[in-house]
Amino acid sequence: MLRLNSLDRRKILALACMVSIASFSQPGAISASENDTIRIAVEGAFPPFNYLDSANQLQGFDVEIAKALCETAKLKCEFVIQEWTTMIPSLLDKRYDAIISSMSMSAERREKVSFTQKYYDSPSIFISRKGAGIAGTAPDDLKDLKLGVTSGTSQEAYAQKFYGDVSKTVFKASPDLYKGLADGDVDIIMEDKLAVYDWLANTLAGSCCEFLGGDIKDAEYFGDGAGIALRPSDRQLLAKFNAALETIQSNDIYDTINAKYFPFSIR
Repeated sequence: MLRLNSLDRRKILALACMVSIASFSQPGAISASENDTIRIAVEGAFPPFNYLDSANQLQGFDVEIAKALCETAKLKCEFVIQEWTTMIPSLLDKRYDAIISSMSMSAERREKVSFTQKYYDSPSIFISRKGAGIAGTAPDDLKDLKLGVTSGTSQEAYAQKFYGDVSKTVFKASPDLYKGLADGDVDIIMEDKLAVYDWLANTLAGSCCEFLGGDIKDAEYFGDGAGIALRPSDRQLLAKFNAALETIQSNDIYDTINAKYFPFSIR
């Protein structure tokens, strides 16, 4: 899978943030509010789940799932690119109607928004450079190292709580996090396992590095998988997305999209 490691996503996102860049309505389709368009927010900088290709078009697992759900639910939808750290506030401000951007359903987020059923699940994990000789991933093992995380993520919150005495560097986006590890700016990073898998397995830069330690699961921080976030008042739209999720998971649509990005099931 080819990813945009050579693009400066920060410049692209600065230009594209909050700009609707694609629509994918079906003829005669209607939204949850008659003919209104459902606006779906994605970050656009989290491959292989959502990213911009060389033509500045959104691609990725999240994007294809969103399109399949809108087609199945007969919703007229469009994408909006949104910077990650303001995703939920902008949803609540009605700048868009749903977030389909690999958002884990943590307890903290559930206090602010409603989530659908999960559409995929992934643990977090540590990644280090090959041959780094790091003994383990306990706080004492990392006390003299630099730990990298991405701003506004569950991994950042988890690291602040359980690795408080470890020196940390917070990166703006996942591509910056990976580059920081490859360049030696940090010694180890914590990231969503499925997201970083693509970088490790399918990029030249990622060949520098490898998983370290076991899967990290904590429902309080990482939730019960990734879900679609909506405003709590949008119960009708929540029901439509849940019904569409059940449909695409019961036929071959979900599994076909899954197989395009991962050689194993991520349900």
